[in-house]
Amino acid sequence: MTEQITPSDKLRVTYQQPSEQGYYGSFGGAYIPEMLYRNVEELRTKYLEIINEEGFQKEFSELLKDYAGRPTPLYHAKRLSDRYKTTVYLKREDLCHTGAHKINNTIGQILLAERLGKKRIIAETGAGQHGVATATVCALKGVQCIVYMGEKDIERQAPNVARMKMLGATVIPATSGSKTLKDATNEAIRDWINNPNDTHYIIGSVVGPHPYPDMVARFQSVISEEMRWQLKEKTGSELPNYVIACVGGGSNAAGAFYHYLDEPSVQLIAVEAAGEGVNSGKSAATTQLGKPGILHGSKSLLMQTEDGQVVEPHSISAGLDYPGIGPLHAHLFESGRAVFMSATDNKALNAAFELAKLEGIIPALESAHALHALKMINFKKTDVVVVCLSGRGDKDLATYMMHMK
Repeated sequence: MTEQITPSDKLRVTYQQPSEQGYYGSFGGAYIPEMLYRNVEELRTKYLEIINEEGFQKEFSELLKDYAGRPTPLYHAKRLSDRYKTTVYLKREDLCHTGAHKINNTIGQILLAERLGKKRIIAETGAGQHGVATATVCALKGVQCIVYMGEKDIERQAPNVARMKMLGATVIPATSGSKTLKDATNEAIRDWINNPNDTHYIIGSVVGPHPYPDMVARFQSVISEEMRWQLKEKTGSELPNYVIACVGGGSNAAGAFYHYLDEPSVQLIAVEAAGEGVNSGKSAATTQLGKPGILHGSKSLLMQTEDGQVVEPHSISAGLDYPGIGPLHAHLFESGRAVFMSATDNKALNAAFELAKLEGIIPALESAHALHALKMINFKKTDVVVVCLSGRGDKDLATYMMHMK
């Protein structure tokens, strides 16, 4: 069991915004091939101006409300609270249109692409939720959509593949490497290099070259923005004791943490996928197994061999099956602002079945990793704990069926 966690007192003035070059502490930046320089530089120099425009903010807010279904509820999980002898709230991102938090970011990025004059959208996806969310906004705006997805993930996330195709997207399998999220990202970057003029790459997490980690975090920050006023209504205080979220690349965690990053009394808990065990050789627990390196355009922590080759990750959840984390999270880990834990496949499955039976909510396997943290911390009865329930479990039913007792 983990004792009371005290955040590091080595806090910067702000954790929210990276430096002008896109660094959070020593992590971030833009490490890109020459062919992509123009695209990335166009984004870097224009994104803040565009997303801060009154017209952009008005359309973004209206679509989040009327199309995505925000605000999502902050649900007091009473039976779960009784089980863990504390007060547990679930931030219900599973109730967003398309079934996960991913739609927050894709709405923002399609509006950005529209203002940049891009007519073709590419994306990568692991669990399929980002692919569905991208296909959804492309259908909304009548824009061509190509989604790259690992061949292994296509097999284990068949319902989401069908949804993407029904929405009009072309799904292209990535057949190299582990045939999962890392490889889908590689293929999407290759596409972007070959189609630099008319194409915008909607990255689904807080990874990639600057400005993507900052941009995605800003679009997802609506999660913690809502949490603050919802907690105020329910508890009288905007500040919980703990915010817990799963982390692969880390977009739902970035959104859930964002408006608490500079509130040192709020303890931030990130839960990675330990797969079959941290030291089993089949894991995705990046902070425990990784070291600094360059992956997909930024410097962060990633799992790699002594000579710098990327180690293939493993997780039962396709959305956490990634060998690195976003640079913001690497900085939160290194500075001690967030505490990183991990959950094995079996622990995540147990947490998912527990939530289903206690609260009538079937979570995504990704979210189930976050729920396992409830077992790992000694909470006080007076604590207020918020778990970001990043997605719903429909897409994982085939996996759950294989493990039903």
